[in-house]
Amino acid sequence: MPLDLLQNINVFAETNYRGYHRRFGIKLDDRRRHMYLIGKTGMGKSTVIERMIINDLNAGHGIALVDPHGDLVEKILDYIPNNRVNDVVYFNPSDVEYPIGFNVLESVDINQRHLVASGLMGVFTKIWEGVWSARMEYILNNTILALLEYPGSTMLGIARMLVDSRYRTRVLTKVSDPIVKGFWVDEFSNYNDKFRNEAVAPIQNKVGQFLSSAIIRNIVGQSKSTIDLREIMDNKKILLFNLAKGRIGEDNSALLGAMMITRLQLAAMSRVDMPEQSRPDFFLYVDEFQNFATESFANILSEARKYRLNLIIAHQYIEQLDEKVAAAVFGNVGTIMAFRVGGADAEFLEKEFYPTFTQVDLVNLPKYEVYLKLMIDGVASEPFSAITLPPIELKPTNNREKVILGSRERYAQKRAEVEEKILRWSGVEDVYRASAQEENIAVEKEESIYRPEGKKRRPPKNLFQKPEVTVEPVIAAPVESEISLSELNKNAPTRPFSHSRNQAQTRPLERRQNFQPSPKPQANPATDMKVPLGKVVKF
Repeated sequence: MPLDLLQNINVFAETNYRGYHRRFGIKLDDRRRHMYLIGKTGMGKSTVIERMIINDLNAGHGIALVDPHGDLVEKILDYIPNNRVNDVVYFNPSDVEYPIGFNVLESVDINQRHLVASGLMGVFTKIWEGVWSARMEYILNNTILALLEYPGSTMLGIARMLVDSRYRTRVLTKVSDPIVKGFWVDEFSNYNDKFRNEAVAPIQNKVGQFLSSAIIRNIVGQSKSTIDLREIMDNKKILLFNLAKGRIGEDNSALLGAMMITRLQLAAMSRVDMPEQSRPDFFLYVDEFQNFATESFANILSEARKYRLNLIIAHQYIEQLDEKVAAAVFGNVGTIMAFRVGGADAEFLEKEFYPTFTQVDLVNLPKYEVYLKLMIDGVASEPFSAITLPPIELKPTNNREKVILGSRERYAQKRAEVEEKILRWSGVEDVYRASAQEENIAVEKEESIYRPEGKKRRPPKNLFQKPEVTVEPVIAAPVESEISLSELNKNAPTRPFSHSRNQAQTRPLERRQNFQPSPKPQANPATDMKVPLGKVVKF
């Protein structure tokens, strides 16, 4: 299909009805009602997504790809058009030396704070479902709502808010919500130590586990985000989010992805200040989306269309989804594409494709073949079969290194700089510095008592400076040299002894060769008497 037609139609498959093969795609307006792909592993879902993304890139559309495996993102990097190299934001958490700042709590409008809080709560609930409790949710929700009102706060403030009373006091001076402030002032402050420790320990354990990773901490711990999602959407940029589980961990991948999707929703909703026709379409591709399918995801499906945030989501089987999310998917998605599925999913999907296709058909689909209901001019078509197209045949543009280096230069910061800022924020450096100052003062007082007048004091101790080690050279005397005994006695070292602090005398060291023992005293019969024990002697 000519490139100019890709502006309005994204081609991804061809019909196979009675041997008649004709390529087709989906129109731009119909994509605003979202697309849903389901099928077993290896059936061709990622190939369809890859082809659609490359079509969008060449058509000049703005896209975001959230990939929990990283393979798809790596492929897309090889096909970035020459004229779009500077449009790419490559978000790779495993690039530890140059972390991108992503603060989910930054500059949230007062009317959207509850959306951020509920989104984060949904993420935590999904990841730690087995250990989650109502009390944990209650305390954590009030923690997040308080931090959202405090300028410069990050996810690192969650644990500090629970244990650092001075930091908590500073935060509460900025809190205007009476319910949130009442919780901290009237309720949390009145917890006894035992109850407070039991209440906050699970939150510290779980959130602390997430933030203890230097990879994650250096991203979410930056108070200023280095990427602007609203600007990315409005200027049709390309956001590639590499969340490879094998590099950053499964939980970290899910948490970062869910937070990114939540912020994309808020960025889309902030477009309310623009006329609907002026909002550029932005396409969000989410592979294995069950990893990020929180309850707030249902709101995105129902509300994102009017803000021109268009979703293409894919996963393997329905049981991966929460019941509420599954209902939102099938209630709001316009185009459904089913690859081969298992028996349970076939029974569920039969309601969508019956009577054209049955459960038996759905479980026996060949590889790369699909049954789909395609949105055409705002109306869902009758179910039909098709064959997905193979990977697009284009020569790699060889722009991978340019994209990575350019994105790093524009959006990332050096690791050392980020960690220094986090250290200052945490107050740990101040504690060490204060300890060093106290020690230096104590040493100065002690030395001033015994230090003679005019003598300089030794330099203060610096805990942040590595000590310099000086090795004195050792000069060995020649073996054949001989020293006379008189010369040795002449040059013998002296040792001081004193009867007072200010007066000292010296004397030669006694050498073994000149030592003469004192003569043994002679016995005197007149005075030396041997007295037997037990007897009294009278004089």
